[in-house]
Amino acid sequence: MSTALPPSHEALTVPEVMTALRLSRFKVYDLIRSNQLQSFTIGRSRRIPADALHNFMQDRLREAA
Repeated sequence: MSTALPPSHEALTVPEVMTALRLSRFKVYDLIRSNQLQSFTIGRSRRIPADALHNFMQDRLREAA
């Protein structure tokens, strides 16, 4: 599967996660609020570590199996 993000990204923006998961802004923030997707803020900017996104997807795949 091809990703829209260069492999060098270590911290992703919410729009990048929206694109990667093909989800709405509301759903991405819902995942963050419910602690299903880890994130951090710097000032007013929210970032999602690439590893957190990878772990989130792996967890969902394990649940689906």
